Formats: sequence, structure tokens, C-alpha cells
Amino acid sequence: VLSLAMLLRYSFDQGDDAELLERAVEKALDGELRTGDIMADGCTQTGTDGMIGAVLDSLDALAR
Repeated sequence: VLSLAMLLRYSFDQGDDAELLERAVEKALDGELRTGDIMADGCTQTGTDGMIGAVLDSLDALAR
């Protein structure tokens, strides 16, 4: 997902959209969901679909 933010910023000169996506990822991580590869104490493990869903929910909330 953050690779997409880099693509938006550096290939398409869409820094505002990249920043919005980065903020959505941060907000999703603040919700303490983690995939197995970034699992931490006190967090809830989810799969890729769950994590992407959380990022999309955050993106939707931030875009309003």
C-alpha cells in the first residue's frame, strides 16, 4: 500500500493523494490491527483482507 503512495508521489506527482493514503495506513495501524508479519503485543492479528479493509475504511473516513 505504501508503494502505491510512492507511485502517486514520485511517478504521477500526486503528493496530496499519496499523503492521504499514508495517513489512512497510519490510522489503520492506530487501530492496533496487524498482519502476522508485523504483529506486536497488544494488537489483534488479521489477514491481508482485514488489513486492507481497515486501510480502505480509514481512507474513506479521511476523504470526507
